[in-house]
Order: sequence, then C-alpha cells, then structure tokens
Amino acid sequence: MAPAEVIRSRSNPLYKRLTGLKEQLERDACLLEGPRLVAEALDAGVAIREAIAGPRGEERSGALLAMLAAHGVPVSRLDDALLASLSETETTQGILAIAERPATSLAFLDAPRPLVLVAVAIQNPGNLGALLRTAEAAGVAGAFLTRGSADPFSWKALRGSMGSAFRLPLATGLELEAVLERLRERGVPTVASSAEAATRYDAFDWSGPAALLLGNEAAGLPAAVARAATATVSIPMAGDVESLNVAAAAAVLLFEAARQRRAAP
Repeated sequence: MAPAEVIRSRSNPLYKRLTGLKEQLERDACLLEGPRLVAEALDAGVAIREAIAGPRGEERSGALLAMLAAHGVPVSRLDDALLASLSETETTQGILAIAERPATSLAFLDAPRPLVLVAVAIQNPGNLGALLRTAEAAGVAGAFLTRGSADPFSWKALRGSMGSAFRLPLATGLELEAVLERLRERGVPTVASSAEAATRYDAFDWSGPAALLLGNEAAGLPAAVARAATATVSIPMAGDVESLNVAAAAAVLLFEAARQRRAAP
C-alpha cells in the first residue's frame, strides 16, 4: 500500500483539529508530542485514536509507528514545517498522537491504607506535572486535582509528568469540599503542611491511610482547610528560606511517607 500523502496546507481539517487540541478545545481527547510520550501512553493502555508523523519522524520513529499501526492506529503524514508550528519545543520531535483522556476514577480510595495526594488548585501545569511524577514515584495510590487546577493532560503538564498522568489514577474537577467529604467517608485522615506546625514531617506517623493536602503556588492551602486537617506537619528549613516549590515539598513529605510505609508491617 502506498504511503498516505503528506499534508502541507494549514487549511487541512486535520491540521485545524490539531491546533484546536493544542488549545485544549476538546475535553475528551488530548494531544501528545514526541515518541517517548506516545510510547508511554501506549504502554499505559491509553487509547490512541490517530498518530501524525512528519518525514523526519518517520525516519526516527519507524518502529513506534509500526507498533501503532499494528494496534490499528491510523497514521497520517504532516509536513515537517506544519509539525514545527504545533510544537512546544525548539525542535519538533516529528510525531504527534491524538489520545483519549483516561477516565476519572475513585477506585484508588479502596486500596489498603491508601496514600493519597490532594492538589488544591495547582495552576502551573509544569508544577502539576512534576507533582504527579513525584507522587507516582513515591507510591501514591491516586490523586485528586480540585477544580481550578491545571489540566494534567495539557502539553506542559504531560511533559512535566513524563507519563505519570497516564499511570497514576486521577480524579479531576471536583470541588475541594466534595473531595474532603469523600475522604471522610472512607476514613482517610488529611495532612496539611505548615511552617508553624509543631510536629515535624519525619516525626509524624505516615504508616496508615493518609491524604496529603497541597495548595497552589501563590496562596497555598486555604487557612480554613489547613486548620480543619486531621494533622499538620512542618518541614524544617535552614537559612532564610520560607517555603519550597510545591513539587519539592511533595517529594520531601511523600518519600518520608513511603519510607515509613516500607518499614511498617
């Protein structure tokens, strides 16, 4: 079979759709860029609707394109210049894919002694992606991303999470109070971080079920939420540093929780 014709016009319907996906105009699909992210999605069982490659991408990612074709994924061909116009990187990686967004699930709350992340209106997509990557690495069962958080399947967030957004169960779009109510129903205590907390993070008992609450970059956790948390912990810091980036704070707290949970019977 002859290869598909290379699309060279910006007025082509596929190019227009890709532009819309980049601008997040479709809520049930997302746009993936680069062979690594496409392969991560495929390995995670994400449904890929269509792949798009330029001539350079066909040369560099022939094995991946063959694998996609073997899974029944149609592959279209797009001029390298048009691919470059869609890319978020300085040099296009030569391959895009249209994927279905993974469905929201609360099943992770049924895990034994679940460790849960609650991202409260984390608005920076790069920070959110790094946060999800940290959460997966620390063994978090799943994450709530409350209303007002960045889209975990936007390009910047996906690059930051390096595929973790596909593998880590996520529940998105809920109001914070609804999240807290679900945690109360399942008997999962909430833990907030505060510089004024008397209990150090490494003196807190993380061995049981716990939900770590993390606020956004500018305002942090709402004061009422922090006060209402089951427990509050602090991260001691030297010098004049007042706070950590949200992903860095999450790494400190979640990996301490992971350390304790490995040691627990």
